[in-house]
Amino acid sequence: MAGDGRLVLAGAPIGQAGDVSPRLREVLGSADVVAAEDTRRLRRLAAELGVEIEGRVVSYYDQNEAARAQELLEVLEQGRTVVIITDAGMPGVSDPGYRLTRLAVEAGITVTALPGPSAVTTALAVSGLASDRFCFEGFPPRKSGDRARRLAALAGEERTMVFFEAPHRLADSLAAMAEAFGADREAAVCRELTKTYEEVRRGGLGELAEWAAGGVKGEITVVVAGHVPVAGEPDPEALVAEVDRRVAEGAHRKLAIADVAKEAGIPKRELYDLVHKRL
Repeated sequence: MAGDGRLVLAGAPIGQAGDVSPRLREVLGSADVVAAEDTRRLRRLAAELGVEIEGRVVSYYDQNEAARAQELLEVLEQGRTVVIITDAGMPGVSDPGYRLTRLAVEAGITVTALPGPSAVTTALAVSGLASDRFCFEGFPPRKSGDRARRLAALAGEERTMVFFEAPHRLADSLAAMAEAFGADREAAVCRELTKTYEEVRRGGLGELAEWAAGGVKGEITVVVAGHVPVAGEPDPEALVAEVDRRVAEGAHRKLAIADVAKEAGIPKRELYDLVHKRL
């Protein structure tokens, strides 16, 4: 390995400091460099845990991630141990961490993780929705048009879906989900997980959108039930395959989509999104 350096992705508590593992305490105290999304939060966490950070502490957040990743890669190539810790949850999951991890992997440096609390799996577990198959979709797009297109492409997704969302955009996102998935689609809004004011609100997307319109605060994770196909409903994969077949035979993709959608009795836009999601 390159200089025997080691990159450690450290899971941070999503609410309760007591949820951390003894290994996190050990690594925070012994690492050569700790790269934190918010250095002030890191200092507070260390104080709560009674850990003295002896290594160098640097900031590592969205705006400086690209430049800082190169700097930290040089530290790793010197044989040092670098720990990445975000404000909550696992680095790289809608948080900084991916860029440095990718560079370290390409350089042949050891990359490991200290498993910790995750809002994704915690929300999924308490939602009461199916958890045998799920997908994480991160934050929905902020612009209404982009958000509508993204959700339309997910309308046929059969796995349970997990989203993050900012509280001030929650009502709009839930309304858009109700439009794309149906107002009665089951969902759960999980707020302030593991914290003092934890709340899990369950119901149909339309009902939840009305509730959220009154104002919601805190860290939000949304869990939405997957699509349940009904008998005789067209298979999305088969429709996309049919479009591919016609394109391979010389048809223009746009015309192939229109023809297949008409024959299947589904909106052209829905099939368009399915085809282009795959491209």
